[in-house]
Amino acid sequence: MKTIYVLDTNVLLQDPFAMFAFHEHEIVIPAVVLEEIDSKKRYMDEIGRNARQVARLLDTLRERGKIHEGVVLDSGGRVRVELNHRSLDELNDYFIEVTNDHRILAVAYNIQREQRERNAHPVVLVSKDALMRVKADVLGLKSEDFLNDRIVQFDHMYKGYEERFVTGEKLDSLYEKKRIPTNEIVTGDFLPHQFLVLKDATGSSASAIAKVNQDATKVELLKNKSLEAIWGIKPRNVQQRMAMELLLRDDLPLVTLVGKAGTGKTLLSLAAGLSQTEDHHMYNKLLVTRPVIPVGKDIGFLPGEKEEKLRPWMQPIYDNLEYLFNTKRSEELEKILAGMGSIQVEALTYIRGRSIPDQFIIIDEAQNLTKHEAKTILTRVGEGSKVVLMGDPKQIDHPYLDEYSNGLTYVVEQLKTLSLSGHVKLEKGERSSFAQLAADWL
Repeated sequence: MKTIYVLDTNVLLQDPFAMFAFHEHEIVIPAVVLEEIDSKKRYMDEIGRNARQVARLLDTLRERGKIHEGVVLDSGGRVRVELNHRSLDELNDYFIEVTNDHRILAVAYNIQREQRERNAHPVVLVSKDALMRVKADVLGLKSEDFLNDRIVQFDHMYKGYEERFVTGEKLDSLYEKKRIPTNEIVTGDFLPHQFLVLKDATGSSASAIAKVNQDATKVELLKNKSLEAIWGIKPRNVQQRMAMELLLRDDLPLVTLVGKAGTGKTLLSLAAGLSQTEDHHMYNKLLVTRPVIPVGKDIGFLPGEKEEKLRPWMQPIYDNLEYLFNTKRSEELEKILAGMGSIQVEALTYIRGRSIPDQFIIIDEAQNLTKHEAKTILTRVGEGSKVVLMGDPKQIDHPYLDEYSNGLTYVVEQLKTLSLSGHVKLEKGERSSFAQLAADWL
């Protein structure tokens, strides 16, 4: 049986193509949704871009017929803009205030009542707003979150490594030959640059850390070079060794790192970037950037020039640089950075339209990127550059994203099969025992 889906504004602002994701079912867009989208179309950000995209898509659909009567989609479904069913009389007993949310609820509720009288189609309100879904439930109206934009459940997200148990003979063979065909040591399908933590199946303490090569045909023993200190930073656990291996590889233009706060993502990346830029001169510049998304209430406009405005947003980066350069005052770091000239710290706001060749690019807090923003950034990367995307998908500050639909998760899952990318999920916090406790329990 066909279902009538009533879309909330936030669904279309999250994914402008959401109206095409319901196959043969009927899509209803309340007129008030168009009003809300119209109020967002002048925003110079992702929300504004999506609002303008929705307007263009609806305008294109008008060519197929009168959109207020409903037009047929290629999937067999229909989409229409609902101008009727706006009465709030039935909602006044529950919600007295007249808001746009309540007007959308009224449309869905009145359509449902009409369909039940005809014993016709079920009605479902689709909204990204949890409280909107709660209000719908109060009214006896079925509601759902829009899940089509989710890439993967976080618990099933690609970790970049697997733990396998093998015989002691296979471990000995790996240590002796350093490189073995994949099917000779483990069975199953593996991805390029995936790591393997191999343990003795008999229960002995013998183990090995190996890495699948770029065409997933051989398993290579991880070299002890990954244990060496880089700019005073030495990997403290297995996952940090894996991360450092990927960060120091000159044949991997993309590295993604995922992990809770304090697992060392930023510090390892900066150390690797400084080593390859300043010591080995593999890149002309180290570019460090992050999205300008506040935690909590925004403090508003900041005084000063661009560098002064960006300093509060970029302070976490400067904290790590102060540690690496062993400086005790910010003035010392400023002098060092000015003298070197090859380290650039800036916000992602200014990256559109650029081409960035021969640079080591670190993008922190990438979980606050949308899928479109992540694509925009990666398409800015020029020849000879390496980009590192890192963040914690469980710490989302962006109002329209969650841990299943953000740009970082999207990049990890979409590019994990490519030989030009590598990924590791960092598990253990190394900032402090208290920071690890807070990350685990809060």
